[in-house]
Amino acid sequence: MSSRVRIKDVAAEADVSVTTVSHVLNQTPHTRVNEETRRRVLDVAARLNYRPNRVARSLRTQSSGMIGLLTEEFATTPHAGRIILGAQEAASRNNLTLAIINSALQADAVERRDDVAALLDRQVDGIIYATVFHDVVSPPAELRTVPSVLIGARDRTRRVSSVTPDERQGARDAVRSLVALGHRRIGFVANTTDVPATRGRRLGYLDALEEAGIEADPDLVAEGEAEAGGGFEAATALLDRPGERPTAIFCYNDRMAMGVYRAIGDHGLRIPDDISVIGFDDQEPIASGLYPGLTTVSLPHYEMGAWAVDSLVSQRDGDRAAGTHRLPCPLVHRGSVAPVGVSPA
Repeated sequence: MSSRVRIKDVAAEADVSVTTVSHVLNQTPHTRVNEETRRRVLDVAARLNYRPNRVARSLRTQSSGMIGLLTEEFATTPHAGRIILGAQEAASRNNLTLAIINSALQADAVERRDDVAALLDRQVDGIIYATVFHDVVSPPAELRTVPSVLIGARDRTRRVSSVTPDERQGARDAVRSLVALGHRRIGFVANTTDVPATRGRRLGYLDALEEAGIEADPDLVAEGEAEAGGGFEAATALLDRPGERPTAIFCYNDRMAMGVYRAIGDHGLRIPDDISVIGFDDQEPIASGLYPGLTTVSLPHYEMGAWAVDSLVSQRDGDRAAGTHRLPCPLVHRGSVAPVGVSPA
């Protein structure tokens, strides 16, 4: 059986120096390797099935080539897969390995420090800390000993970089799209829990009304628990109020939209013929599984995971500036929206 292929084997086969192979495979910046040589080295490495010796590399560079992803029971939520996929693919592009620790949601400060310490013991090059709720948090101080990024939350001390979805922009664009279709009586099924997402989505709703010259009507806003039951109760309250009913309803999230669908059906109305509905989150299988399919705002989970890894790489390479970065939330069009007073074909 053949022994493990070493970097000097690649160099000999490609007829270049070991240093040149190292520069090509590690994508070393500010080195002069022409394109023909670079392609030859990559072709030889692939043909010989060369795999870098990470242990030797870590001893030489004091870098493990590993980053940690610490979550607050996030890995079990519906959205986690996209964040993990984004982080994993970005890590692969940067020749890094992703290690995941799924922490308890109600873990105390000691447990949080222990989880960070477990990653630091493995000499990770950086740590991503993903939270369930978009809020201001106090991450363990040990997090700041390596490049670190928060996903979905902001550091109270403002020392750790963070990436969050732009909830306000997403809601504003959703309501803008309804206004563009002629809707002026736009209801809002809101969440009762006071978290940044609740505040951001409400502000976006109000922003869009204000810029369209539509006076905000408190009677068009109803609150409920951020689940299907809460959406049903809130939509029922809107539809049962005296006076002209809304022609469209913007929902805090897709789960509430499920309840809104039921309330509209119970009132003998049809979506989108009589009432248009927009959700938020683009949560599978809810959004695409409803009939008609739910037009909704998508949270940039994949993009946040990828951004976090790219940020760690930038910090590792010398850019240690902290700050909060908001990524856009795009509108996903399906069949639950139509121009006011116009039945779809």
